[in-house]
Parts: sequence; structure tokens; C-alpha cells
Amino acid sequence: MRRIYTFFISLVEAVLPLVGMFSSKMKQFVIGRKNVYAQLRAIIQPTDRVIWFHAASLGEYEQGVPVMEAIQKQYPAYKIVLTFFSPSGYEVKKNNAFAKATVYLPLDTPSNARQFLDCIHPEIVVFIKYEFWPNYLTELKRRNIKTLLLSGVFSERQLFFKPYGKWMLKSLKAFDHFFVQDQSSLIAAQKLNLQNVTVSGDTRFDRVSHQIEMDNTLEFVDDFVDNTLCIVCGSTWPEDDKILVPFINQSNEKVKYIIAPHQIKQEKIKALQEQLQVRTVLFSEKATKALSEYDVLIIDTIGLLTKIYSYASIAYVGGAMGGTGLHNILEPATFGVPIVIGNIFEKFPEANRLQQLAGLYAVKNEDEFAKILSKLITDSKFRSQTGMIAGHFVNSNTGATRTVMDYIKEMHEMG
Repeated sequence: MRRIYTFFISLVEAVLPLVGMFSSKMKQFVIGRKNVYAQLRAIIQPTDRVIWFHAASLGEYEQGVPVMEAIQKQYPAYKIVLTFFSPSGYEVKKNNAFAKATVYLPLDTPSNARQFLDCIHPEIVVFIKYEFWPNYLTELKRRNIKTLLLSGVFSERQLFFKPYGKWMLKSLKAFDHFFVQDQSSLIAAQKLNLQNVTVSGDTRFDRVSHQIEMDNTLEFVDDFVDNTLCIVCGSTWPEDDKILVPFINQSNEKVKYIIAPHQIKQEKIKALQEQLQVRTVLFSEKATKALSEYDVLIIDTIGLLTKIYSYASIAYVGGAMGGTGLHNILEPATFGVPIVIGNIFEKFPEANRLQQLAGLYAVKNEDEFAKILSKLITDSKFRSQTGMIAGHFVNSNTGATRTVMDYIKEMHEMG
């Protein structure tokens, strides 16, 4: 089966340049991988000590940040190499503050795995969440390189649990330790006979918990909100707009809305503006507009959402009304903000847990959205209690980074 898998990956590698002619995202995917080895050889010297982190995309990167930051402080002699699988992660974080080299991960073929590891010769490798690439893992095992899984998730929906996916189990032997997010992942891992597993929690809790200590002031948001109740709609997609827009258009409450779309594309933002029947202004227009006079502020730039959540009275987090995947609910939760999301979030354990605690509400249609949002707007006690639950949820789940770093310290001292 591994040979069939490798043949398929090699075929994909050959065909992708043709696909890239018709898809801008695939074009980035292909072009970004062209000079990876040359980039690495220019930065990583044979005598360098290297730790390699691999993240699929942006969410996994956020999980890696607390550990990368800790390694940077405790082991400054090491160079960090960071790889991404997807353009949506790489393009946003290619100039991050932690890695000496940030590149795309070459596709998972045996020759790519050998060449990549020859270039970076890592002492420790950290894969994040559920990144399992059989050929890379096989080569890591062959070279006896210490390999960890960070903020891992195991569930019986994964390939390992299927009859046709049993061949993948062998690659898991490359991991020296699995740090998983919750008890259900531990139970699932034990069903795979994995013994080297620790429930550490999700490192994103550590990441977001520090945000509240920072200066989150944004003068343009102060001007826009103007001491009014504010609903921040973060990382939204068109499927989210379908429930947001009717509510905003029909609402009689004195409320301000900030919408931060996930995709900053002019045509999509224009389409959103055309649907809204209230006074709407763009972030890019802030210098020429009196922001307090508008009802909706659309953020047509990136990198501000985390701070914007500090102004929220209520947060709607996008991605779970369709198949794109729920975005980070912990960013608003750390500020003690009640959260509303779509109803497709079963793969996100933090959302399931916060829903059970009543710090988060999931909706499947426009009517359910209008009902819960109206209650949160008009019932200040309910809003305050829900937000308090969300804030406590973050505070009570920190510490994953310390657990991982204790293991790395012990591993480092043992040589």
C-alpha cells in the first residue's frame, strides 16, 4: 500500500504544474516548492543545530508558536526550520519571528524526504496536530531523529482506524512521543496500541492567554465603536454572510458590527457591501471617513483580528457554517467574550468542550442565529455569564507548552 501511496504522490507532483495553470492557489503551491532546497542550503549550514517544526496551515502554526517561542528563549543555539503544507499558512507567516528558515514542505516522496532531511539535518522534529506523512516519518525513523507530535488529535474517523489505512500505522512508530489535546484522543491512540502518549492539552490556550496582557489598543476601532455594544464577526466566509447579513439588515438594536472576512478579495468584499443595507465602511477608508457614523466596519486587511476581538461584546467565529473548517474560537474566548459559531464543528474539540460549558452557542440556520444573538444583545446578564465561562475556559486549560518543554529539556539533557 505504501508503494501505491508513493506512486500517487509522485503522480500528483508531476501533474500539479498543469493544474497550477488554472488555479492561483495551486500555482502558489507549485512555485513555492521550486527552490526549497536552494533556500535551505543558503541558510542552514552543516554545523548548525536544527529543530524542525511542520504545520499544515495557519491554525497549526498558532499551536506551534508557544513552543517555538520557548525554544528560542531556552535553546538560542538552535535554528528553527518551519515548513507549511498549504499556501494559506505559508503566505501569511513566511516572515514570522521564530524560524530561521520558513519554506513549503516538499511533497511526501522518499526522495524528497531524503533530500529535505539532508538539507536541514534536524536533531528534533515537531509535527503539529495531525500531520502524518508516511515517507517523511519512515526516513525520520531510519535516521533515528527524535520526533514529537504537538497538540495531536486522534479519532476513529482517521485513516489509521480504517481497514484500508492500517498500513499507515507503521509510520507512527517514528514518533518518540505524542502530546495530545484531550482524553478522547488518548483513548483513540490507545486503541492503536500507542503507549508513548501524554494528554498535554492544546498549546493554543497558552498562545492566546498571553494576548490579554498585551496592548490591544486600535484607535480606529475606538473611533468606530464609540462606546457602543460591538459584535465582531471574525474569519467569515460567504456561507457565514448568509446568516449575518439578514440579521444586520433587520436589527433595530443600537449595535456596531465589525466583519473580518477570511479572504481579502476585492470582489468578495464588494459583494458583501452590496448585500448590506446599513451604513458600511472599509478599514482601507478609515483615514477619510468619520468612523463613528457607520454601523458596519469591514476589515479589508490581515493581522488585526486578534486585537479587534478585545473590543467585542459578542463574537461570531466563521468557518463552521460550511466545509471550510472552524476558525480560532480561543482568540475571542481569552477576552471573556461569548461566542457563536455554525454547527459543523465536530472535528474541533475545544468548540465541543466550550459548548458543553455554555460559553459557546452553535447555530444551523438564520433563525437560530437571530434567536441567540438577540438574547446576547438584550440580556446583559446572560451575555456576561457566557463570556465569563469562555474566559475561564481559556485560563483553566493553559500549561501544554510547559509539559512539552519539560519533555524536550529531559530529552536534551539525555543527549
